[in-house]
Amino acid sequence: MTLELTGGPDFAAQAPKKARWTRQYTAVAVTFGCPARPSERTPRVWSGRGLGLPETELEGFAAQLRRVMKHEAYWIARDRHVGDPAVWSPGRYDDEDGFVYFAGPCTHGDPWPGYRPARTFTIALPRVRGLRIRVAAYLAEQNG
Repeated sequence: MTLELTGGPDFAAQAPKKARWTRQYTAVAVTFGCPARPSERTPRVWSGRGLGLPETELEGFAAQLRRVMKHEAYWIARDRHVGDPAVWSPGRYDDEDGFVYFAGPCTHGDPWPGYRPARTFTIALPRVRGLRIRVAAYLAEQNG
């Protein structure tokens, strides 16, 4: 007797129509893109001052930060003194918009002050570790 597994719709994982996050690396930074979001759920960046993400997106973004830290470019650019979480503030939830804000070194090229929706934003590779620590701490606090 042989058992044949053919898969089919009951077994196939549905791939998202659009990626939730994209990553592009340079020698010193990673640029995150978020193409599949309505404008009201698009990350918000105050260039050079901080990053705001919808609370519902934090777990997915934490996974992206883990992937960055596994990438060769991160290890080449890594500086153990720069990856300190102190450059990022602990997450602050804003119940008016459902976003969690982290003050820290995130950029997107818009010269205007204040948090603005940004389809792409950039973080220096050595600063990724600190943000990952802050995001993980926020998630642990919410789930604990």
